[in-house]
Amino acid sequence: QAQLVESGGGLVQPGGSLRLSCATSRRIGSASTMGWYRQAPGKEREFVALLTSDGVENYAGSVKGRFTISRDNIQNTVYLQMNSLRPDDTATYYCNVRWIVNVEGATVDAWGQGTQVTVSS
Repeated sequence: QAQLVESGGGLVQPGGSLRLSCATSRRIGSASTMGWYRQAPGKEREFVALLTSDGVENYAGSVKGRFTISRDNIQNTVYLQMNSLRPDDTATYYCNVRWIVNVEGATVDAWGQGTQVTVSS
């Protein structure tokens, strides 16, 4: 089964940067979509960034211009580069990858365990 392992979270000061990594057990080059989501305490999980198999990127308005999603097909890893971090970016960040597994369009949808990002002085 598909397995995702996240890393790179931590404590950073406002204005700082972090790069989150999501290593996958399946080939990322065959993925349909790759995405990042986050959930702050007491709030619903929200969309952060999405990357399609043909390289189209989409971002939540709150992170546009500050975050960048990318992939490494050799390392089978999805990344989220986060710059100009703000306190309201504090959340648990989750990686999501979807693969289409047959000609009928059935999918495998995998989630990472989450990595904590805390932005504070």
